[in-house]
Amino acid sequence: MLACVFLGFTSGMPLYVLFQLVPAWLRSSGVDLATIGLFALVSLPYTWKFLWSPLMDRYRLPFLGRRRGWALITQVALLFVIGMLGHFDPGQSLQAIVWLVFAVALFSASQDIVIDAYRRELLADDELGTGTSIFINAYRLSSLVPGSLALILSDILPWSTVYWVTAAFMLVGIVTTLSIREPAADSMGPATLREAVIDPFREFFTRGGVAAGLAILAFMFLYKLGDNMATALATPFYLDMGFSRTEIGSIAKIAALWASIAGSIIGGAVMLKLSINKSLWIFGFVQMLTILGFAWLSVLGHNPAALFVVVSAEYLGVGLGTVALTAFMARETSKAFTATQFALFSSLIAVPRTFANSSTGFLIEWMGYTSFFLLCTVLAVPGMLMLFKAAPWNR
Repeated sequence: MLACVFLGFTSGMPLYVLFQLVPAWLRSSGVDLATIGLFALVSLPYTWKFLWSPLMDRYRLPFLGRRRGWALITQVALLFVIGMLGHFDPGQSLQAIVWLVFAVALFSASQDIVIDAYRRELLADDELGTGTSIFINAYRLSSLVPGSLALILSDILPWSTVYWVTAAFMLVGIVTTLSIREPAADSMGPATLREAVIDPFREFFTRGGVAAGLAILAFMFLYKLGDNMATALATPFYLDMGFSRTEIGSIAKIAALWASIAGSIIGGAVMLKLSINKSLWIFGFVQMLTILGFAWLSVLGHNPAALFVVVSAEYLGVGLGTVALTAFMARETSKAFTATQFALFSSLIAVPRTFANSSTGFLIEWMGYTSFFLLCTVLAVPGMLMLFKAAPWNR
């Protein structure tokens, strides 16, 4: 369980650098919203990580074992790449920043492949629920570093220092990787590349038929589309509403953190009484309706109390939806092909965050914030409709 805490922290930190710290940095440096939105495209590795996950499953490095060896390489790389970001000026070196952001996404997605597989192999079946809940909460907790601490420090320190302070928190993952043991399943990896690449996909689509498999994938793609788009440019939205970076770091980010953690805990408790399917329905309605709070805030403008309430409600819905969807993904993953199938599912739910979110800057500049958040609410409906096929209420 301690391994789940520290690995969850080091897994979440780079993602929040990309989706909270970098947009705030770019917007504070005068970069327009359309360009910031396009930065979501550089996170393509999260969408395509299932392509190289079989390689990390099949081959091992000559040190620390199959899981820990790959984990250490990605964590050391993330420390240096994140630290280097602050040495460039967005007004003069945007292209270099694009490549560094892409590198952060690449190494972060690769780290996730290893950590997800390690967690599944480390935990016994009756520990999976507790371990996953702890992992998700530690993942959320890591947002305090790039989304709160770094923003507050940026008001008093140069960005180069801020990024190195943020990068130093990758030492949590490095020390953890060096301290934990390799799981017993390390010796049970795929014997051939064909076995690592083809068999996981064949097993998934033959389990219930191609149509059922496609319905499940479509549901995973659509379920969090609305709230992913609504929160894609949340930090620039707060800045445009007149909130200072210190207010964002001390109000919005704290509200998002406690609410998403509370959502995960409440969601886990509710799912002890209800089925995963029923939880997906209830939590889906919550995460859809709380998007409307952003539309209200866009009309209200600068109001710290309203900011806390709106962000708390939205991320409570995010936490509930995330824990239910993660449980659903785990249920649909075969124990024989955990790494590749989990990478496939997590890659799929990253597609809206990458492609749809890249259009959010253009949509906001065209529609305005209020109409955009109403659109996000509407875009949450198709995912709810897919529940009839992928997770019926009474099944």
